[in-house]
Amino acid sequence: MVGPALSKITISTGEKIAFVGNLATMLSAGIPIIEAVDSLSEGTKGNIKTILDALKADLMQGKRVYVSLSAFPRVFDTVTLSLIHASEEAGTLETTLKDLREHIQKDAEFLDKVKLAMLYPMFIFIVFIFVLFVILIFVMPKISSVFSRLRVELPLPTRMMIYVSNLFTQHTLYVVLGAAVFIASCIIIFKTQRQRILNILFSLPLISQLVKQIDLTRFTRSFYLLYVSGLPITTALQLTQDVVIRRQTQELITRCREMVISGKRLVEGFKTGKNEIPPIMLKLVEAGEKSGSLDKSMLDISNYLDYEVSNTLKTLTSILEPVMLVVVALSVGGMMMAIIAPMYGMISQVGSIGK
Repeated sequence: MVGPALSKITISTGEKIAFVGNLATMLSAGIPIIEAVDSLSEGTKGNIKTILDALKADLMQGKRVYVSLSAFPRVFDTVTLSLIHASEEAGTLETTLKDLREHIQKDAEFLDKVKLAMLYPMFIFIVFIFVLFVILIFVMPKISSVFSRLRVELPLPTRMMIYVSNLFTQHTLYVVLGAAVFIASCIIIFKTQRQRILNILFSLPLISQLVKQIDLTRFTRSFYLLYVSGLPITTALQLTQDVVIRRQTQELITRCREMVISGKRLVEGFKTGKNEIPPIMLKLVEAGEKSGSLDKSMLDISNYLDYEVSNTLKTLTSILEPVMLVVVALSVGGMMMAIIAPMYGMISQVGSIGK
């Protein structure tokens, strides 16, 4: 398989954890790495087998593990490759692989926690869209035919719903094409203006706090893993820029790296971002630098921030869920009123004629 094809390969997080963990276990047992990779390749299939076979072929040619794995950028990020590179230089590959497995697992659990918190609001939104389509496609055509035969004056909301319903039922092809163009335009705009759109999204109340905590959690956890593997602080800071998503956090890490290069302490760099770094993080980093246990301080900070993310997620979902329910209830209620109001009008007209 050629290089460009390898660069497009992906595997699931579970497969990645199993690959790293099993390799670490076999190396710890004293099994030579080529034999370990060969054993892991037996009985596997799909992309994970492709990775193992490529790794075995490269090892037999005398290449390093990190060089071989760098051919799969969608599977192994720069942090992972740097850790493996440093551990190969230090002769501690099996130990680093164990730490890496735990890191990948914690990161996956962390992201799953965020996704799970958004699951219920997304479910409510999907149900609302489904109900909206049912009303527009199946209910409104029947109601509009009744109104057209009776020739009654309809209120504006009812006329709008009938117009939209007619678009869906009588001009389906144009609606589908329009939706496809709209979605494609949104994708293009997002790709070209990704950072600007994310900055707007991340500036929203509550979301900004959550994203900041997520960034700092991933940064401190990755920094701990890189620093404890023996990499210099400046290298660890440079690599952790790839794991954060906010521009402000990336700029703060850059400033910290520049200040460390100039001979200043890491905590002094963090103090330049008072609105970005919580006070407890500054105190723990300062204490870690003074006592020579910066790696432990970063681990403690990541655990603390993980807990804070859980609390923020609970707050966000506890606010978002009732708001979404109210919006859905008002929207569905408004559509029902748009259908029922003309009927009440007709009933009142009939009653006045009878008198």
